[in-house]
Amino acid sequence: MAISSAPTMTRAGDGGVVSLDYGLASTMLALGAVPRAVVSLRNWGEWVVVPTMPPDVVDLGTSSEINLEVLTSIRPSLILSTPFLAALDEKLSRIAPVERFTIYAEHAEALDCSYAETLRLGTMIGRPQEAKAFLSLADATFDRLRERTKSLSSPPIAVINFIDNRHARIYGGPGLFGGAMRRIGLDNAWKGEASYWGFQTIGLEQLAELDEEAHLIIVSPLLPPDVLTQLSQSPLWTSLPFVKRQRISVIPGVLMFGMVQEALRFSTLVVDALETAAR
Repeated sequence: MAISSAPTMTRAGDGGVVSLDYGLASTMLALGAVPRAVVSLRNWGEWVVVPTMPPDVVDLGTSSEINLEVLTSIRPSLILSTPFLAALDEKLSRIAPVERFTIYAEHAEALDCSYAETLRLGTMIGRPQEAKAFLSLADATFDRLRERTKSLSSPPIAVINFIDNRHARIYGGPGLFGGAMRRIGLDNAWKGEASYWGFQTIGLEQLAELDEEAHLIIVSPLLPPDVLTQLSQSPLWTSLPFVKRQRISVIPGVLMFGMVQEALRFSTLVVDALETAAR
């Protein structure tokens, strides 16, 4: 769920701000600013989904193959990056100042870092008050969602997305989805390890370790597209308690490596799904 008003078309700085990260670009939109260019823009609608990106934003190619000629021609005033693209800093800094934002790191909570970095981004692009207002609205939204989960007496939930019909990523730990679940008062049924990215890759047989009362949340896209049909023929899958009790919900795609706006969208979709299942 996008909670911001429609972004203005004004640019921050003479050459504009470019983002090499989806979460930072999404946060710019939430603060009412439009990035001049974004990496992997053609995949934005698949992985970020909401908010939509205005049509005049430039695609810089993938993060592993940034089109430096296009980037140079834009003459940006600022390049937003992350520590995971640090190897590019020397090349990029010849074009424009580079500012790194850290959301995912060892011994850090992604949602907490997202709040702090949103404030820093707001100051950097000349929108400090918008950043504060956005986070205040985010807090109010999380609080309302928490009240809704209380009224549901929700069972523990497990959040996955499929890698194939034998493996999945399961979410928790210090990642964005895990932090969002804690923020709205949901008990994570996955008690195993998770990286600072917030997931662990598991074989589907490990889902048998979940609490018998667990409700499974599957995040789209489904890979392969007919995975649930395939699994319906699997004795292992059909023996799982949440399958037997039909405690499974599928929610639309959400950027799992995003920031506050993605945590809000994820939380809203999960609570909506749990409310639908409880009817």
